Amino acid sequence: MGTIAYFEGTDPITLTRLTILGVDSLPVSNGWDNHGKNINHITKEDKITAVIGYLHKVIPVQGMAITTKDILFTCKAYSIKVFLVAPVDLIDEARELVADAGDNISIIAPDELCGKLMECTD
Repeated sequence: MGTIAYFEGTDPITLTRLTILGVDSLPVSNGWDNHGKNINHITKEDKITAVIGYLHKVIPVQGMAITTKDILFTCKAYSIKVFLVAPVDLIDEARELVADAGDNISIIAPDELCGKLMECTD
C-alpha cells in the first residue's frame, strides 16, 4: 500500500481512515515546526507514496531565504506526489502560490483528500 507522510495539522480522521485501510503514515516537518522527520531527510527507504498537509505548511514567511520549492525538494527528486489542502473557494489562488514548486503538487479541497490518497496507494 505505501506510506503517506503528513504535515502537522492534517485531519486525524483522514489519517485514522488510512490506517484502517492499511496505509501507513509518517509525520514530517517543514523544517521549522519539528513535527516529525524533516521532509528533506526522507529517503527512498521510507517508501513514501505521497505527502499531505495544509498549504500553509509549505509557504515560508515572506523574506525568508527558503522557498516552497526548497521545502518540497526531496518530493520532486523522488517523484513523490504532494497533496496540499486549501479551501474550495481559494483553490486557484493556492495553485498560483506553488506553481513553480513542481508538477508533482496538487491543490485539493479537504473533502477530496482521502479519495486522492487511496488512488495513489493502490
